[in-house]
Amino acid sequence: MTQRLDGRVAVITGAGSGIGLATARRFAAEGAKVVCADLDPESGEKAANEVGGLFVQVDVTDEDGVRDLFQRAVDEYGRLDIAFNNAGISPPDDDSILTTGLDAWKRVQEVNLTSVYLCCKYAIPHMQRQGKGSIINTASFVAVMGAATSQISYSASKGGVLAMSRELGVQFAREGIRVNALCPGPVNTPLLQELFAKDPERAARRLVHIPLGRFAEPEEIAAAVAFLASDDSSFMTANTFLVDGGISGAYVTPQ
Repeated sequence: MTQRLDGRVAVITGAGSGIGLATARRFAAEGAKVVCADLDPESGEKAANEVGGLFVQVDVTDEDGVRDLFQRAVDEYGRLDIAFNNAGISPPDDDSILTTGLDAWKRVQEVNLTSVYLCCKYAIPHMQRQGKGSIINTASFVAVMGAATSQISYSASKGGVLAMSRELGVQFAREGIRVNALCPGPVNTPLLQELFAKDPERAARRLVHIPLGRFAEPEEIAAAVAFLASDDSSFMTANTFLVDGGISGAYVTPQ
């Protein structure tokens, strides 16, 4: 494994499972000091112990908690180089606009969009002081495509993450701070596995649209995050980085 992130300090939200956990492992393997942030103390602590990092329990919708998260990272390691704002939810009561209630709408917006706003708000000043940094915000391929099997608040929240990332990437580019939106396709994570268990037909409808014929593994998405975090992507900012198995480029998929 290359050491592209040697000596750098990274904060990952949602680090206890799925893409966040795979990325914590990848960052550590590439030499980074990793702060694993998660709401679940058991999975978050386990992730931090595995990668030799720091665990911070945080509700990413709580402003004070998010501010303290980034301050703790700087207090512990002296700097902040990478913020992977990844925490998100996709609950079953977020469905068609005709059936999704306002409470479900607001909860998804808070966790998926407001949390990214808060994380960027409190990560950027630390990066400004050192004159560089890389922020990767988890959006989704649904931010650039529509679906008949709608999760209306999830799709809207990810579209918001994409637009916000683009604007921040432009605003802070000349201060050495890069901001990119990661847009994964369907990934084999606990969230997707839950969808399969609860509605296999709905999940199977998704698989047929992927030209590669399978879902991504978390490690494949983590590799993309590590690229965006590293100097290998030094001329990339305000970017929509699609890692979707070809979904967004497909009209008819192979048999």
